[in-house]
Amino acid sequence: MSRFALRVLQLSNADQVQETMKKIGVDSAGIARMADKAQWVNILVANLPCGAANILKQEMLAIGADAAVARGTVTCSLKHTDVLLMATLKQFAQLIERLPCQPFGLPDLAIELQQLLATAVSRPKLLQGKDCCLNLDRPQVMAVLNVTPDSFYDGGKSFSVDSALLQVEQQIADGADIIDIGGESTRPGAPLVDVDTELERIIPVVNAVRSSFSIPISVDTNKATVAARAIEAGANFINDISGLTFDTKMAEVVADSGAGLFVMHTRGCPEVMQRNTVYADLIGDIISSLSLSLQTAHEAGIATDKLAVDPGIGFGKSVAGNLEILRRLSELQCLGCPILLGTSRKSFIGELLHQPQPQQRLFGSVGSAVVGFNNGAQLFRVHDVAPTRQALDIAWSVCASNF
Repeated sequence: MSRFALRVLQLSNADQVQETMKKIGVDSAGIARMADKAQWVNILVANLPCGAANILKQEMLAIGADAAVARGTVTCSLKHTDVLLMATLKQFAQLIERLPCQPFGLPDLAIELQQLLATAVSRPKLLQGKDCCLNLDRPQVMAVLNVTPDSFYDGGKSFSVDSALLQVEQQIADGADIIDIGGESTRPGAPLVDVDTELERIIPVVNAVRSSFSIPISVDTNKATVAARAIEAGANFINDISGLTFDTKMAEVVADSGAGLFVMHTRGCPEVMQRNTVYADLIGDIISSLSLSLQTAHEAGIATDKLAVDPGIGFGKSVAGNLEILRRLSELQCLGCPILLGTSRKSFIGELLHQPQPQQRLFGSVGSAVVGFNNGAQLFRVHDVAPTRQALDIAWSVCASNF
């Protein structure tokens, strides 16, 4: 038995650090002074000139932190290097104070570090839509309502307005926070659907759901014309799998309407997206692509509090890639937007669990949602509302210390 009862504590956020200090009996001034020393953060700076990298490493060492650089950086035998910064939040605050007097663009790095740390260590609290707001303190369940004949799991299930209303009624009873209506299958290899067909499928259902229920509605489309008509019919959000890349008018339509927007990462349309699933830096590519989507949204006039990002599980990704996204999901918090995760019933779960039929993948889907929540996701696009709602509520209660 240990004489001193040593143990390693899992303190992943400021609330947990402060609560631990309160239990010890630390005075409030001491908590305010020391809390940032308990939170360790690793930040990657890409493609920094070696002169700047050498100064940055020395500054990190001077404050008791460290920085990892490529071999050859000290002698400047390389032109550029990535730099891994390893420090506590307190040390990063000290670094940010020291960099403005340095050359080689390091004052600009200080500004970006400050902006990054402001978003990366806390999750957004709200997501605004047209005439509605989602409270992100609790995990939000987005229920899938496919009004298509060929979706990979539930194609044809809600192809009529009456069957769609019955499904929405059940989804609300099961704990859904938002309904996501789609009129075009986006499964790998799915053919494109023309605008008129998509409108014929979606608009009557949006009208009926809005007339019958007050729940927020998202419409899953990458066509600006469909988005505009859907918002007129009562949709509050647009869910664009292309991240504003398929239709150049989409950002303007969403901005003018006041709707909220989900932007996703993908590689090409569903017909071709699985032909190339190899990435040199998967998470880096996803973040870079989503950053461009957010920039497009901002330039059109869409406010940050109306935007959420989706890494696009299964969209141009291998099984290993999907697992890497789940494992490193929290890295997307640097974008400053809520993270939407869609793993429900997808083929990577089937491959991992040897379940070829989507109908077999309930437990794997729920498990992946809980992992996603633990790693930073706040919204979950699912086919199975009740089991996912219950599992996420347990995870939320544990992580948020609600009792």
